[in-house]
Parts: sequence; structure tokens; C-alpha cells
Amino acid sequence: MASILKVDSLTGVTTAGSISVTGEGNSTTTNLQQGLVKAWFSMNEGSTPAFHDSFNFGSITDNGTGDITVAFTSVFGNANYSLSGSNANSGTNYTRGPGGFYDSAVATSSYRYLSCFGSDASNNGALRDDARMKQMYVGDLA
Repeated sequence: MASILKVDSLTGVTTAGSISVTGEGNSTTTNLQQGLVKAWFSMNEGSTPAFHDSFNFGSITDNGTGDITVAFTSVFGNANYSLSGSNANSGTNYTRGPGGFYDSAVATSSYRYLSCFGSDASNNGALRDDARMKQMYVGDLA
């Protein structure tokens, strides 16, 4: 018979902020806190950038076309966090090849990135405001 555990918080016994979870096959363990996404967003970078939805972000700064800074609500413990994401523009730009984004300034309290077109005959990596930018961040919070 399956069990259901209902709790409002979990605290490690040996270290309060560390809980190990046994992985598949019962041969390895994973630290629960290390494996969680600490911040994420879905955003429209248009003329007035706005979050569609987000977690752990307080503000957006529009530094110009394709140049965005997002500020974390709870800061990271260091600037060595990792992120992954995707971006897409609207209309006919979907057919112009994949776009991308890259670091401009990485800090514990914010992340500044540049959003660009993929390489094609007419754009060749130029900066752009995306209709749908999505990113998620992992690392240690302060």
C-alpha cells in the first residue's frame, strides 16, 4: 500500500539545509537542494519588457534592443550559477534560424544578457527583442 506524506517543510537531520534523496536503482544519492531550479522566467522583451510568469525575479531593466538585465529576489551565493534557456521571436522571424543569448554581466543579484538572431542572410547575429525568452537558473542561493 502506498503512503502519502503531507508536510509544510523538510529539514535535514545532520545538516538542516541538506537532504539526500536516494536515486534510481538505490545506488546513488542526490542532494535535494542542489538539484532544484532556483529561479526561472518566461518574458516578452518587446518595447516594454514584461514577465509572462516568473519565480525569484523582482525586476527587468531594458538596456536597449536585445540587452536585458533581470534582478533576483533572493540572491545567489556566488556568480557561478548555471542557466539554460530558449528564445523565439514573432511572425516570420521563426523561420530565420535559431536565435540565442549570451552573458553580458553576471552578478549574484542580477544577470545581464544579450539576445540575438541566429546567423542568416539578413540578420547574422544582430541583437533583437524576443517575444518569448525563457530561462531557468540553478546554483547556491546566499
